[in-house]
Amino acid sequence: MARIAAKSDRTPAPAGPYSPSVRIGSLVAGSGQVGTDADGVLLSGVAAQTRQALTNVLENLAANGACADDVISVRVFLTDPSHFAAMNQAYATMFTEPYPTRTTVFVGLPEGMLVEIDALAVVDV
Repeated sequence: MARIAAKSDRTPAPAGPYSPSVRIGSLVAGSGQVGTDADGVLLSGVAAQTRQALTNVLENLAANGACADDVISVRVFLTDPSHFAAMNQAYATMFTEPYPTRTTVFVGLPEGMLVEIDALAVVDV
């Protein structure tokens, strides 16, 4: 099967040698995204960064034919455990039940970045 890379014009350019989303057959993977807008401006606060990171992930998945309802798994990387509740509240506005599976871990990210999120989706072929 062919590997098809895609990127939305409404998201920041990749910061390295990776594709923002890749599709193989019915599986679509979205690379980790942070809370920066398409112009590269980092939003303030974990709630705003969570919404923007998810928006970026969903935009890149959409560039490869997937939508929020196709997402089966999400990984959230937070820099501070005290941000969990605010992230969770912002996250809940982006998906509907039944929610995708989710893993949340605490990590180090570059200065000012409070959250990074990636996702996996399955679409009809």
